[in-house]
Amino acid sequence: MARPGRRAVAERPPAAPPAFASVGTRATAAQLAERGEVVESPTERFRNELLRLLEALRGKGASREGAIAALFPSTILPYDTYEDLVAALVSGAHLLFFGPSGAGKTSLAKALWDLYPKSTWVVAGCPVLDHPLSLTDAEVGRRFPPCPICRRRFAPEGDIARWDPGSIDPKAVPAEVVRLREGFGFARLQGSSEVFPDHLTGNLNLRRLEEIGDPMSPLVLEPGKLLQANRGLLLVDEIGKLPLGTQNVLLQALQEGTVTPSKSRESFPAAFVAICTSNLSDLDNINDPLSDRLTSLHVGFNSRHADNRRIVDIGYTESGGSYLPEILLDAGVRAIELWRLRATDDNPDTGEVGSNRTLIDVAHRTAAFAVLAGRQVPSADDLKAGLLHAMRGRIRARSGESFVQNTRRVQEFLEGHLDEALKRSALVYWCRYFRTVLRENAAEAEALVGEGRRLLPDASLQAQLSDGGGLFPRFQGFLAWVRDREHPREPVLPREAAVAEFGLLERHSLFRCEPGAEDDVVH
Repeated sequence: MARPGRRAVAERPPAAPPAFASVGTRATAAQLAERGEVVESPTERFRNELLRLLEALRGKGASREGAIAALFPSTILPYDTYEDLVAALVSGAHLLFFGPSGAGKTSLAKALWDLYPKSTWVVAGCPVLDHPLSLTDAEVGRRFPPCPICRRRFAPEGDIARWDPGSIDPKAVPAEVVRLREGFGFARLQGSSEVFPDHLTGNLNLRRLEEIGDPMSPLVLEPGKLLQANRGLLLVDEIGKLPLGTQNVLLQALQEGTVTPSKSRESFPAAFVAICTSNLSDLDNINDPLSDRLTSLHVGFNSRHADNRRIVDIGYTESGGSYLPEILLDAGVRAIELWRLRATDDNPDTGEVGSNRTLIDVAHRTAAFAVLAGRQVPSADDLKAGLLHAMRGRIRARSGESFVQNTRRVQEFLEGHLDEALKRSALVYWCRYFRTVLRENAAEAEALVGEGRRLLPDASLQAQLSDGGGLFPRFQGFLAWVRDREHPREPVLPREAAVAEFGLLERHSLFRCEPGAEDDVVH
């Protein structure tokens, strides 16, 4: 797939607050009308925010591709996925991310909440964040019906039957700017068979109503997830695991923008952008009418090795993980990529074994086994143990027998393919040094290998590397390259890292650089 350059060229600009207000600002519906406040649906707000961000990024010199990718700095996915996603949101669609477990669907959904504009005008005290103009402007009220609590609150003598937007004094409707947050403009629902309709709709707390005695009080309403998401975003993880009755409640909200809480005779507004996820095995459980309301986008594993490496760099290296020789870290990624290519989708028990989470787990487990063995610098044996531990830990244990069988399958895979991954990583590592530093000078390469082979078995000679000077000048150059590339930190010294990498090259690369040793698409 096509892929733009590094996203660091253009940072995402901050979200734009309302033009004349900041969080906490107070006004009235009359003042908002005078200022020409435009009321937008959640899909319209999201669309306009995305276009604003893209325009700002383009203004900073980013390409179209670079601007779209820059919207998602915390995820590593093919560019085509980002483009399809942004196009769908700009068109006003609700989304369903589907794909293999661990491919990044939930992370991508969370990233959309980061993008959603947070600051907005609401009726002060409204439990579902009605827009003030929905109470005073008949046209706005038709598009975005106010909740029954606000209608009672502002209807003559609290009689909802006498509700008429034309009779409401706009100066009497208090407005304030709030920042959308969890439970107020954003709600997250984890799909399971135990999520019943009232989890989505909410209900009126009859005991609290009896205590308060005021049906207009927002304190009597316990908003469900759909009401909590009103005017914002709803994230539904594993939507296919929801019971059909619960799915139908969500469908009503997407169709009508309203929902009726349990024990209530009145409907409340529930307009939001729906972002849903599903594993492949649950797609058939999504009922057809609901599926038709969602734009399906496949989120799969990355086909570029560099992107999979970046996932590990973010999840392990940049989070402060202890030192791992790059050849080992890279080989761990390649081993999981080989598993993905050779594993089939017909075994749900091993669906997580090749996930992005496993990529990061492998690095952590490799480092852990080195610590247990008393080694500051992990070895290839630690990598093998770390791979087995991380991959086995992602097997779904339905029974003891199936777990043993799948563990054996992982073990057999590693026996057959780990050496392949190590050789490929060592080959690419050596080729980088041979081409970029040695400029493909075979004589210099031979001299470096000679020095390294003298150093490798002799700890006393290795200790002299710290003294600098003229000792082992070619290896000193290799040491500087490893230090500047991998940034080992105490307790691992740069010379220890360089010796470890050379040992891996000696064992797996044979110091050759074959044509076509590019490091990009997963084969």
